[in-house]
Amino acid sequence: MAIAAQRIKAAPVRKTIRVKAPQARAFEVFASKMESWWPPEHSILKSPCKKTVVEPQVGGRWIQTGEDGSECVLGNVVAWQPPSKLVLTWRLNSKFVLDDEIDSRIEVTFTPDGSDATVVELLHHIAAVDAEALATSVANPRGWTSILENYARVVAG
Repeated sequence: MAIAAQRIKAAPVRKTIRVKAPQARAFEVFASKMESWWPPEHSILKSPCKKTVVEPQVGGRWIQTGEDGSECVLGNVVAWQPPSKLVLTWRLNSKFVLDDEIDSRIEVTFTPDGSDATVVELLHHIAAVDAEALATSVANPRGWTSILENYARVVAG
């Protein structure tokens, strides 16, 4: 009888960025226009990634579609609270392979900072066999840091 591997909780990965956009626009671009800022190279599809979309409701899918029509569900929407909060599950392990044993959530909050700016805080909570390795991967400069910088450029544009 095999013994199931134990999930380990890593300290949440926290990234904060101030964007030049009102709160409602910051939320809309992040949640409803992900295909405009999500890097296509951040995909596990065999075909080049054509788009990355979050379906706008609790239970909706966070899904990537390849140029060949193939699909990959990265996670699901757990909380959809425009314009202040979005929570998504994340189904990728540290090797960036789909893993239904992982318990990983991305919580994004949008806080107004004056009339024309918003502070966007992303917390990536991870509980997995390889939690520390996944946390290291998403915390590095090519992870959430570069993804959020790309988002900030698009939302300000």
